Amino acid sequence: MRESKVEDYFNRQVEAAGGEVRKVNWIGRRGAPDRLAMLNGPHFVEMKRPGKKAEAHQAREHERMRKHGLKVYVIDTLAGVDAFIKEVTG
Repeated sequence: MRESKVEDYFNRQVEAAGGEVRKVNWIGRRGAPDRLAMLNGPHFVEMKRPGKKAEAHQAREHERMRKHGLKVYVIDTLAGVDAFIKEVTG
């Protein structure tokens, strides 16, 4: 399965739950998450192809963001999308 299939499903599920998704382009911050989901607050999301993990530079940037209280997720499956929706909607 391609990353774009997970990404498309993510976008549809967030919108179906009443949220919105934005693609984020970070200037000068390599490794930052590529999506912002606005659903019961802001959530930064890195989309990956199934079975892929965040690369080392991405994991470092995600940890920096988490230290400042931001929520950062790495999602690589349709089940991961469903778990994200369940977590953020309660």
